[in-house]
Amino acid sequence: MSTLRVAIVDDLALARAVLRRVIESVPCYEVAWEAADGAQAVAKAATDKPDAILMDLVMPHVDGATATRRIMATTPCPILIVTSSIGTNLTRVYEALGAGGLDAVNTPTFGADGTVRGEAPLLARLATIAKTVPTLAALPAVGASSPLASASQIPMVTIGVSTGGPAAVAQVLTDLGPNLPAAVVIVQHIGSDFTPGLAGWLSTRIGRPVAVCTEGTRAAIGTVCVAGGERHLVLDRAGRFEYKDEPKAYPYRPSVDVFFESLLPVGSPTGVAVLLTGMGSDGARGLRTLRDGGWHTIAQDEATCVVYGMPKAAAQLNAAVEVLPLARIGAAIRKRLEAQRNPTR
Repeated sequence: MSTLRVAIVDDLALARAVLRRVIESVPCYEVAWEAADGAQAVAKAATDKPDAILMDLVMPHVDGATATRRIMATTPCPILIVTSSIGTNLTRVYEALGAGGLDAVNTPTFGADGTVRGEAPLLARLATIAKTVPTLAALPAVGASSPLASASQIPMVTIGVSTGGPAAVAQVLTDLGPNLPAAVVIVQHIGSDFTPGLAGWLSTRIGRPVAVCTEGTRAAIGTVCVAGGERHLVLDRAGRFEYKDEPKAYPYRPSVDVFFESLLPVGSPTGVAVLLTGMGSDGARGLRTLRDGGWHTIAQDEATCVVYGMPKAAAQLNAAVEVLPLARIGAAIRKRLEAQRNPTR
């Protein structure tokens, strides 16, 4: 097994010490380097690119969001926002995620006896990063053995996204405007602890409600919801939201591929599926499946992606009907939905 080299960025020596202890507790992990602020992190990443970076949020000189944005523009790699102030700095958290942060976790702490507490969420996210991203040819055939072929027939817009997602999704939702004649479902790679905060942050940004998808409910026209974290979201045969543990081996939870594969409709397709910025290839195969099933599919172009991974994989599979810059995607979705409502125009 290869070694995962992890960099630590935090202005507090105690926080760096506890993170170092967590990393060194796993045999195949090692500390690549440490930095005391964002400026140091940008400089060190430019000369020694690690496999992952643990990035503090609030630091002097250059904060975590700014450092994340600069690193993703020059030497992109997975960046986890690790901070003790998530609850009081949600706006900064989602700014950092929009800048290219992969996810956010609370900083572990030392207990009174010197042991580390609260390290499980961080280790779980590092374990996901440590898994080798499968090649397109080796991707699991998600849902292929038992497709959910009777999804809801209401018009639907579904958006798959990962690294850099919050800001990209906020722009698309803003550009869609109010009174959209469809249900919108977003699958963002993010931990379950932060999904409600993401929904609230998006609500503030776009000026209308965004909720977390609730198991057992149906998507409704005019609503916007976000998949909960840690489990896969699907639509069941009755068109209701359902959370599943399978496929357990799939590295992304929730998986865009798993949700896209559950949307194969009965009768005329009425959906638009979109794949935005993100590392890896999750969503590419599902997008191709939907295109083959008659959905209108859109992928974000390379120039406007924070990370051109998932949309690039979709392009390699010829999964997208349109490849567009971020600023044009909202209008393209609305145009397609209007064309479906008025096919003779």
